[in-house]
Amino acid sequence: MERGEENCYLMTNGLGGFSSLTMAGSCTRNDHALLMSCEQTEAPNHRFNMIHRLEEILRQGSEEIHLSTQDFTTPEKQETGYRFLASFTYEDYPVWRYETKGIEIVKKVALAPGENTVGVSYEIRNRSQEDAQLQVIPQMEFTAKGAELTAEQGFSFSGMSTVEAAGQKIASAVIESDGRSLYCETNGLLLQQPVSLQCGLYYRHDFCDGRKATGCTAANHRILFRIRPGERVSGEILYSTAPVSGRWSLRPGPGGALRIAEDLARYREALRQKAGFRDETARTLTAAADQFISWRSSTDNRTILAGYPFFEDWGRDTMISLPGCCISTKQYDVAESILKTFMMYCRKGLMPNLFPEGKQEPRYNTVDAALLFIIAVYEYYGRTEDKDFVSGAWAVMRDIVDWYRRGTDFNIAMEEDGLIHAGEGYDQVTWMDVRVGEILPTPRHGKPVEINAYWYNALCIMDFFQRELKGEVSEDDTDYRALAEQAGESFREKFWNEAAGCLKDVLSGEDGAQGTKTGQESGCEAVQKNGKADEQKDGAEHNKVCPDTQIRCNQIWAVSLPFSLLDREQEKQVVETVFRKLYTPLGLRTLDPGDPEFQPEYGGEQLKRDLAYHQGTVWTYPLGAYYLAYLKVNDYSEEAKAHVRAQLESITAALREGCIGQLPEIYDGEHPVSSKGCFAQAWSVGELLRVYEALELCE
Repeated sequence: MERGEENCYLMTNGLGGFSSLTMAGSCTRNDHALLMSCEQTEAPNHRFNMIHRLEEILRQGSEEIHLSTQDFTTPEKQETGYRFLASFTYEDYPVWRYETKGIEIVKKVALAPGENTVGVSYEIRNRSQEDAQLQVIPQMEFTAKGAELTAEQGFSFSGMSTVEAAGQKIASAVIESDGRSLYCETNGLLLQQPVSLQCGLYYRHDFCDGRKATGCTAANHRILFRIRPGERVSGEILYSTAPVSGRWSLRPGPGGALRIAEDLARYREALRQKAGFRDETARTLTAAADQFISWRSSTDNRTILAGYPFFEDWGRDTMISLPGCCISTKQYDVAESILKTFMMYCRKGLMPNLFPEGKQEPRYNTVDAALLFIIAVYEYYGRTEDKDFVSGAWAVMRDIVDWYRRGTDFNIAMEEDGLIHAGEGYDQVTWMDVRVGEILPTPRHGKPVEINAYWYNALCIMDFFQRELKGEVSEDDTDYRALAEQAGESFREKFWNEAAGCLKDVLSGEDGAQGTKTGQESGCEAVQKNGKADEQKDGAEHNKVCPDTQIRCNQIWAVSLPFSLLDREQEKQVVETVFRKLYTPLGLRTLDPGDPEFQPEYGGEQLKRDLAYHQGTVWTYPLGAYYLAYLKVNDYSEEAKAHVRAQLESITAALREGCIGQLPEIYDGEHPVSSKGCFAQAWSVGELLRVYEALELCE
């Protein structure tokens, strides 16, 4: 059972909804669901766990067994269908094959793109000499994602009807609860039953992270498929949050659920063909990337969801994910629409970190999203040469640079040395943004290394566009080249750590100027906020460490970005230091294991997880920058390319662990073996796609 629950699949519908269960078909998380719908009133995060799972019971003669698998807090309730699971495969949709006593069952599940519609099909062959019956009981919740079903929540079953279509009877009904409706269609026998609660579901993948480890579902109907000896039966079930109609409906004839699967396979193959990758892993990642693209009603445009099953669409994550997920895969129209959306919401030179919900204003608490936007425009232009788009984006990019020069919110401003400082108080505005009450586990107020690498590149890009599009963009007499040269000179002078052969992570104290304040403290004196992070060491005396010279993965972007800040020898030293101290085959550590602040494991209750999040935890997405930097400093030699391809074999293996066909958010810092955090993360997929693109472009 443990092996059957190690991995899960993920199908998304482009609205924020998804279907995700384990290989055994069970739920090991509260957020697992056969159908997690998303009601796009504003954003792709209005999700509801409609059908949590399917309970499946096979009756053969007088014997009855569960084909479904589910763990419960009460051992005697455990469903052990994994014992009859002959195989599980996931390419574009999941397929289970069961075998028991002369009966073969092939089950497929597919989620319709652009709809909250899931189809389930059963191909049942009875080679035994006894009558058989498959009973399917949808275990439902109809609750907001993460919420818990209560005994007070009622369920109704209405609109029952049966029609003749293509020589078979098609039954339909509507299930309602808590103001939401679910429409059902099946060619099986649809039967209403009294509402029953099934409580005590055990979620072992939530338990290990200190989340609520139990759940409850409800059932008010069941579907029966009868199979006589020697007979072959095709059973189908459709569930949708809207009336089932059009090409998916069973009423014109059989095969509605199978049509969804076939359509999904064609759609994903078209994505792979368009991207044009030859490498099979890159082709898999191309299909994975599309899972994060979603519609957002509040902006009437596309967006990128940061990760499943936990995260929403965030500005920083979108800008990091977009080059790989959209541009490397040649989804240029999607990239353009996302960039245009952010252009509309640029305020005081900042891009939203969180988009508005309802009448709320966007949140702009990020220093990197706006700079990454400029870099993303440059990457887009490099593939499309779309001068009209860049001309339209010019005013926004110029506004970003102007605001960063004179100063904007969150203490973001250019200092006299041409470098950017950011952050104040308890505002964490880089990607290492965890705050636990008054504890800042990674205090980076001052001049963070990657932010200033982004700033330098943004200035070089502005200079490039100013010359490339002369006469096609509005007049601008800013000398971007001079600004870039000043920033580059200061960067090399102040960030280079000769003794360590790498870059400092942040400049605080005098070098960080006014960007270092945390209350009345500054620089290294403000480390970990007055020792309150002693909780990080389980009560032990906390080691105060100056964040400036900590060896972290953030420096790798100073090498991988398009415009170089360091000389070639320094770049090589950075790459080698990152490899020695931070590299793992599945990602880069966020902190040197030799640092007293290093946390080797990520897990447990939220406080413990947050304190380890950027203190050594391995993140997959910086691995993309590392490989790009390695190729760059080795001049894309045949030997370097062969070396990277060999190392990327670990990524191919990672696609078979955790969420099949996806790359996760994080791993443990000391021994990165099994994935943790979000089981599917957009920037992990996007950044590795950029590596595969670079390898194939330079062949």
